[in-house]
Amino acid sequence: MFNRDKWNEILEALSANPFRTLITAFGVFWGIFILVILLSASQGLQNGIKRQMGGLSTNTMFMWANTTSKPYKGLPQGRAFNYKNGDVEAIKRNVEGLMYVSPRNQLGGFRGSNNVVRGTKTGAYNVYGDYPEFILQQPMEMLQGRFINYGDIENKRKVAVIGEGVIRELYAPDEKVLGSYIKVQGVNFMVVGVYKSISNIGGDKEESQKQLFMPFTTFQQAFNYGDIVGWMAITAVDDTPITDIKENIFDILKQRHSIDPKDDRAIGHFDLYQEFKKINGLFSILTAVSYIVGIFILGSGIIGIVNIMLIIVKERTQEIGIRRALGATPATIIKQILTESVVLSVIAGMAGIIFASLVLAGINFALDKAPNANEIPIVNPSVHLGVVVIALLILVIAGLLAGLIPAITAIKVKPIDALRTE
Repeated sequence: MFNRDKWNEILEALSANPFRTLITAFGVFWGIFILVILLSASQGLQNGIKRQMGGLSTNTMFMWANTTSKPYKGLPQGRAFNYKNGDVEAIKRNVEGLMYVSPRNQLGGFRGSNNVVRGTKTGAYNVYGDYPEFILQQPMEMLQGRFINYGDIENKRKVAVIGEGVIRELYAPDEKVLGSYIKVQGVNFMVVGVYKSISNIGGDKEESQKQLFMPFTTFQQAFNYGDIVGWMAITAVDDTPITDIKENIFDILKQRHSIDPKDDRAIGHFDLYQEFKKINGLFSILTAVSYIVGIFILGSGIIGIVNIMLIIVKERTQEIGIRRALGATPATIIKQILTESVVLSVIAGMAGIIFASLVLAGINFALDKAPNANEIPIVNPSVHLGVVVIALLILVIAGLLAGLIPAITAIKVKPIDALRTE
């Protein structure tokens, strides 16, 4: 129940020496401000990593063939081998928990070679043979047309999806792209789609816009790959980490290609889930450190509040003595002092949260207006509402702790002694 006299008394006690109260409250203000800023910076970095990944399916493993490192069944060490179409079907058939198994082939290598021709212009690009699912594993924005579909796969259509970087180098500014033809190593392909890469993970951002995608089956036929599979992108269902089932995949491939079961070097792979888990662990550590640093700084402010409350209690010794003589219980005195402490802590803390919010709003505005905003590794630094609620709880608990020692000190004073104090 609201008691005006009680709140007037609290305000009078805290405003009796406003400069002293302001200096003391600054410790709590600064502690909460630092806590919010640190947590926001951690969240901003995490958002930046997610933006760079561009929606990349993190529960994915990329797998390729190396040479064997152990002799096996009369076969020599250092033997090269290739994955086959049958390996893809065997993995799909025998391993549970998989969402996509996408075989891939590639021409050009990193930064490609002069393998694409349009009219009098040539370009060095990476050319991939893929299945339609690949766009779900490594999302890209379709600017025009479409991506590869199963009609292309089944009919081995000579169609291609090209990046906007390819258009800049091989096409005139006003030239129509969809329906045009490009030549890849002497084979003509009709352009059915234009994409823009939205992921910066794994290399040069500019290079990722200069790639060509065509149906996997067409790639094998057009470039005489037979049933060779260069590598695979394998994605597990959401509730099954690819890390937990990748050994089952390796076992199947080792058996099919007569590889020693203990040969861990024959099958090369990159476990994106495992790497992403490490990144999440790093951010968890950053968040924990932010809390620790913020709470320690806040603790120094709470010590200041303890000091000021002890001084206030000392200054009000006679008042407390009179109250006790008039029948005030120790619980009443404790409640009054704790309330004053909590009010001071919460007001200072809320001021810190508001100021931090204004600073973050300014930072976000500057980031949005920055000329190279997409290159900045911090995106939308902010804190969730739950963090603000936690901060408020910390303030209340801190205020109670700060007022506890002065309150105990106050009730230990005997009324007769308090009345004699000058």
